[in-house]
Order: sequence, then C-alpha cells, then structure tokens
Amino acid sequence: MKTINRPMMCEWRDFSTDTETYTRTVFEAKVGDKFDAMMFESETDEIPSYIYTKNYVCIIRRNTRMINDISITKIPRNPDCS
Repeated sequence: MKTINRPMMCEWRDFSTDTETYTRTVFEAKVGDKFDAMMFESETDEIPSYIYTKNYVCIIRRNTRMINDISITKIPRNPDCS
C-alpha cells in the first residue's frame, strides 16, 4: 500500500467560492459537527480536498460549470459494524 503525503492542517483556514466564504463557524453549521483537520491536494490549493470533523470525513468536490462552487459529501469516520 502506497502512502501519499498531502498537506494536512490542524488549524482552520478560510476558503471561498464564487458564492460563499467558508469560515469555521459557517462550515460547522453546514455539516453539524466540529472541525478537526483539513487536507489539501497541494500546498498551493486554495480549497481543501478533505475536511475531518469529530464524526465525519467530508469530501470537498469542486463544481465549476458557470460559477466556482463546491459540494460536500459526509462519510462517517468510525462506522459501527457490530
């Protein structure tokens, strides 16, 4: 298994799309969970690829048809398989 090293940040960094600015407060309200860390594909990216919260890994996908926007997909971090 190959490990890929990507820039991981444990402090929130605000980011923006054409329609919204995402602060920590705005993001936590949208996903309903507390921020833990964010991962960027490269050090020059403005928008993270993944945001980790206490209970979820949020996949950030860019949507760029007419405007620059994102979608957020939440995946449980520790699913209960019992």
